[in-house]
Amino acid sequence: MITFLAEHWLDIVTTVLGLAYILLEYKASVWMWLAGFLMQALGIVLYYQKGLYADCGMEFYYLAMTLYGYWKWIHGTASKEALPVRHFPRRLVLPWLGIIGAVWALIYWLLVTFTNSNVPMADSFTTALSIVGIWALAHKYLEQWFIWIAVDVVTCILYFYKDIPFKASLYGLYVVIAIAGYFKWKKMIK
Repeated sequence: MITFLAEHWLDIVTTVLGLAYILLEYKASVWMWLAGFLMQALGIVLYYQKGLYADCGMEFYYLAMTLYGYWKWIHGTASKEALPVRHFPRRLVLPWLGIIGAVWALIYWLLVTFTNSNVPMADSFTTALSIVGIWALAHKYLEQWFIWIAVDVVTCILYFYKDIPFKASLYGLYVVIAIAGYFKWKKMIK
C-alpha cells in the first residue's frame, strides 16, 4: 500500500485539487481559479512523467488562462461588475470549430513527429478541445459545459489506459458534475 501511494501521490494530490476545482466551478465560485492554478502546476510534472506531452504543454496554457479567467470573472464587464453566466455567441461557433480542428491536427502532427507518444490522437483531441473549453469558461459561457463533457469522457478512458487511476476516476465524476453544472448555470442566466 505504501509503495502504491508513493507511486501515485501526485495523481492523488492533483485529483483532490481537481475535485475542489470542479465543485467550485459548479458553484460558479471565483475560488476555482486558485484550486485550478495549483492543480495545473502539479499536473505539468504528472503528465510529463506519464508521457502525455500535449496534456503537459496544455497545463502551461491553463496556468495563463487561470490568471486571465480570474481577472475576467472579477473585472469582466465594462461596468466592472462580476461577469454573469451567458450564452456562447453563435457567430463564434464555426470559427472555434475551425480552430479546434486546426489545433487538433497540429498537436497530433507534433506528437507523432517529435515525441514517443503512444496516444497522439486522444491526447491531441482533448488538448484542442480544452483550449476552447478554458477560454469559454473564462468568459462564463453556459455551453462550455458541453465541451468539458466531451473532454472528460475521452480523458477518463485515456488516463485509465495511461495508469493514472485517480485522475481517470475524477474525470468520470467530472462528466456527472458537468451535466449537473450545465443545468445549474442555465438557471443562473438572467
